[in-house]
Amino acid sequence: MSKRAEAGSGPRAPEASGSELLRPVPRRAPIAANEAIPSETQFPDAFPTGNYPAAPAMPSQDPHALEGARDNILEVAIGREVRAFRNKLGITVSDLAAATGLSLGMLSKIENGVTSPSLTTLQSLSRALGVPVTAFFRRYEERRDAVFVKAGEGLAIERRGTRAKHQYHLLGHTGGHSGRVVVEPYMITLTEESDVFPLFQHSGLEFLYMLEGEVMYRHADKLYIMQPGDSLFFDADAPHGPEEMRKLPIRFLSIISYPRDDA
Repeated sequence: MSKRAEAGSGPRAPEASGSELLRPVPRRAPIAANEAIPSETQFPDAFPTGNYPAAPAMPSQDPHALEGARDNILEVAIGREVRAFRNKLGITVSDLAAATGLSLGMLSKIENGVTSPSLTTLQSLSRALGVPVTAFFRRYEERRDAVFVKAGEGLAIERRGTRAKHQYHLLGHTGGHSGRVVVEPYMITLTEESDVFPLFQHSGLEFLYMLEGEVMYRHADKLYIMQPGDSLFFDADAPHGPEEMRKLPIRFLSIISYPRDDA
């Protein structure tokens, strides 16, 4: 007896030839109008039944939900500082993981603020990054300020070219001592015609929103006629300023942002 026969427990089923494999399946005649539709009792193989596991429900989430946001704010602040210090040194996540003995997965969770690192882990990170442990809590402990200005109020500012009937009111100032970007919102009111307007030029970005009147505003070599509701956003390093006051009084909001010198 051959080894193949010894291995089997019974007679082998005859193998189908190539012509049999390609044999067309007979088609059933179309169902007549008065014929009953086949059921699972007539064709059990066509209607498999059984206790199949139910399909898992699709997870749903509310994009506006704040659940857990306050609970992990410390972890988020620590994670941002760890990533900032790592990027400042120009090292990768793998480099920092090797220096601290942490796994890539754990370090990723720390930087994304999804886990709370232990004090031992923070000490390992501080040694590898060359910063004190307290540096990881800087943003969490930083005070967040707000500036509220009543209508008609604001700090009057003397800017280059400021003249009578040209009012610049600073509506707030943010950036703090540790902020990387300074933001200054101004309410600018022009109530007197003038043939000469100074062009301003400074670092950062500027956003204008027209509230009243009509002005032709220059930015570099382009002119824009601005009316109430119009806005202009531009690189403030190019020369810019009012070119022609077309309808008085003119009032618009100017928001200037620029990096801190010591950032």
